[in-house]
Amino acid sequence: MRHVVIYPDQQAVADATAARLGVVLTDTIATRGVAHVVLTGGSVGIGLLASLGASPLSGIIDWTSVHVWWGDERFVAAGDPDRNEGQAQEALLRHLPLPEDNIHRMGSSDDFATAEQAADAYAREMVSLGSPVWDVLLLGMGPDGHVASLFPGHPVYAAGASADAVAVHDSPKPPLTRVSLSLASINRAREVWIVAAGASKADAVARGLTGDLDVPVAAVAGTERTMWLLDAAASTSV
Repeated sequence: MRHVVIYPDQQAVADATAARLGVVLTDTIATRGVAHVVLTGGSVGIGLLASLGASPLSGIIDWTSVHVWWGDERFVAAGDPDRNEGQAQEALLRHLPLPEDNIHRMGSSDDFATAEQAADAYAREMVSLGSPVWDVLLLGMGPDGHVASLFPGHPVYAAGASADAVAVHDSPKPPLTRVSLSLASINRAREVWIVAAGASKADAVARGLTGDLDVPVAAVAGTERTMWLLDAAASTSV
């Protein structure tokens, strides 16, 4: 099931998505006892985390029952400002009573010699927790239609890897080396939420919604629901 929701501007996308996420996490914990959420970086992705932290909903979520994962990460040193996990830590995670064991970071270049080793370790971590089905998987989207670190025309996207996590080299967007969830792993999520804002995203949004598989965003879908959460500027070509 696919839903498109359009908000006036980027801040409204962040605020509304944060509220939606808070409700889904609370409901998921009530019904399943645990929630697995996959975070994304980017201005909207980090903005919605900050909005969630400022929301009254944050205070009623049982964070000890939430597991946090990432859709992709830059394979750089742990303290590098480019890392998604560091930005998420500052925006939200360090302000929460979230157990450290519930935060599943992708490995840095300090921890592993290669991105392949980091990807393999992340896949093993998933297995160690029973290969969880993501309850909500958040994805930002680039103007080229890439999601996570799956880029149009890139061999990692074209190959359709079955591994849960993959190494990405020669990324068209720096840094060049990354770790990403595979398309197969993304598409086992119950709900996939694509968050996008800005006129530069409008063409990719239109191509994604019409099913143009040349853009990776068109290939992602939740098993129960796929949501496109857009601002007005990103929706102008829909």
